[in-house]
Amino acid sequence: MSFHLKNFINVTRLNKPVGFLLLFWPCTWGLSLALYFERNFNTFFYYFFLFFCGSVLMRSAGCIVNDIVDEKIDKKVSRTKNRPIASGSLSKNTAWMYVLILCSLAFLVLIQFNFLTICLGMFSMIFAFSYPFMKRYTYWPQLFLGFTFNWGLIMAWTSITNEISYLPILLYIGAIFWTLGYDTIYGVQDISDDEVIGVKSTAIKFKNNLNLFVISCYLISSVAIMFVMINLKINYSSIFLLFFISTLLYQIKIFQINNAFSCLKAFKINNLSGLMVFLSFFLLTIKI
Repeated sequence: MSFHLKNFINVTRLNKPVGFLLLFWPCTWGLSLALYFERNFNTFFYYFFLFFCGSVLMRSAGCIVNDIVDEKIDKKVSRTKNRPIASGSLSKNTAWMYVLILCSLAFLVLIQFNFLTICLGMFSMIFAFSYPFMKRYTYWPQLFLGFTFNWGLIMAWTSITNEISYLPILLYIGAIFWTLGYDTIYGVQDISDDEVIGVKSTAIKFKNNLNLFVISCYLISSVAIMFVMINLKINYSSIFLLFFISTLLYQIKIFQINNAFSCLKAFKINNLSGLMVFLSFFLLTIKI
């Protein structure tokens, strides 16, 4: 029993919560932005819980699908060769059963929302289950991850407002470039293995100008998020947006292309980055 539980935790990365938190934070951005206009706190906190559950479930399912698709690749990469499916400790049949259970639970969460949000959630499955293949065909899988990982922001907005507006779309664009930056840093860890295998990434494409590329991504992200906040009534909560920018600058300072540990450390800081943006919008809403 403990062996199966260990395999389940490892294959879903539940022992590495940064992943599902990076999926969750953009949802909180969308919820907080919608709360600014709708002022429905009871709905906000209920949906906050639902989106957290959905983030954990869908990220877990996504990790398993990714490991199934990448089994042969993972065996050749030092960082991933011991994953349950790559190492053979977890069968694909069992893995697919886990995916089915997790997606079924996620669907139960999804149907708690309005029809528009349900439709957007179903549409996101196209992104979620095609992402693992992107690294085989394009140097921009990180951009595709940005589309996928931040879709919850749009869903969170529509779950409360039941409409689409330019502000959440602009915030979504900012979130995409944030993800493009941090996942490029994360991808640096595997450059040497990926180049041998033939797997593509922005880390490989821009390895000779990596700092400039990450800086550009984070700059676009920060400008987009600031523009959204400027369209609202700015108060002292904007200091958290400055903290957000500070976390990005710190990442740029510490990560090094020849130091995998520094890249992982910089990547993990983005959990704090996402929290800072949430606090910026949420405290703006409650007028602190």
